[in-house]
Amino acid sequence: MKSIAALQAVVTATPFDGEPSNAELDAIETEMALILADVDLLDAQIMTIDRTPTELDQQRIRRARRRMLVARRDLANRTAAVAAPGGAA
Repeated sequence: MKSIAALQAVVTATPFDGEPSNAELDAIETEMALILADVDLLDAQIMTIDRTPTELDQQRIRRARRRMLVARRDLANRTAAVAAPGGAA
């Protein structure tokens, strides 16, 4: 059996503290509208898993899907605007 004691310094050189970095928190905040819209859509879909969707359920799913698409579009436009500053709109 080989010992990995010689490699331990490489494996444990940078301890992970379990907390997200500031850049990761900023990315989450930027995407929060899309995340919440996705959660709303999933909630609407989950409610109809074990039964036939009623007209109200279908409307709720359509509204949630539209909110998700709007949030996705807004995020894509915001990301494109940041990626190409000063460019033609």
